[in-house]
Amino acid sequence: MSAANEPRERSGAGVPASERAGGSGGAKPPGSTIDAHQHFWRYDPAEYGWIDESMAALRRDFMPGDLAREMETAGVEASVAVQARQTLEETRWLLELADNHTFIAGVVGWVDLQSDVDAQLQEFARHPRLVGVRHIAQAEPDGFLLRPDVLRGVARLAAIGLGYDILVYARQMPDAVAFARALPSQPFVLDHAGKPDVRSGEYTAWRRSLDDLAALPHVSCKLSGLVTEADWRAWTPGALRPYLDAALEAFGPSRVMLGSDWPVCLVAGSYRDVIALVTDAIAEYSADERRQITSETARRFWHLGGEAKDT
Repeated sequence: MSAANEPRERSGAGVPASERAGGSGGAKPPGSTIDAHQHFWRYDPAEYGWIDESMAALRRDFMPGDLAREMETAGVEASVAVQARQTLEETRWLLELADNHTFIAGVVGWVDLQSDVDAQLQEFARHPRLVGVRHIAQAEPDGFLLRPDVLRGVARLAAIGLGYDILVYARQMPDAVAFARALPSQPFVLDHAGKPDVRSGEYTAWRRSLDDLAALPHVSCKLSGLVTEADWRAWTPGALRPYLDAALEAFGPSRVMLGSDWPVCLVAGSYRDVIALVTDAIAEYSADERRQITSETARRFWHLGGEAKDT
């Protein structure tokens, strides 16, 4: 029986927030660990207007040195930096950071998908650490992903050897399913497990769409970002476990990857908290399955290792 379908004891359920940091800290996974989803920024109120008063802790710079310290405490060796601004300038900057910090194994940048994707990527498509593209589709009107010009733009990415991150709210998941079905040759990864509405406890509709996406073999899933979809001050591992288990059951270890969503996660928990949330949830999986989730899925999906892209 596949480990994704075996019943698991739900350890950690009901652990109060105040006790999280004092717990196991996550069963240390075998081999290297890759944080498949994190961000950097130099904070500017005009550029990061989404960081409101409730997120005051994020109103500062977050740079590679800050993350390196967090990674060391959590036993994480490498990361994939993901865009947070919709500019080519940020993509260039993230690639410069990757050139100067070897632990940044890959960069998921941004291009205007509704314009000439090839022309925009010409200057850095062969950069070995540009591994994917993302657009903040959750902020767009419903139906954005299904626009013909968006579909045409994303269709160019596979030819260049790039993956695409799907960032949507749970209500937009049916669009994500139709989007992925329309592009069967494009590798996709679902950010934050499709952002289920953990606060309200909604599960059924989200799970249905999650299963529909998982039925498509070219789609993978990140176990990331769930703490910020829950009550920031009162979430427990037990409350998030059904969503983690659902993603693991739907996609299986070979199509699931661990991510922190640092520094956004800091509004709800520490870096070590969010890494431990996943590593504790998979503690009973086999060593090979844990290795898939904590490193090998990300390594395989993004071809991490420095290969030049095809043009």
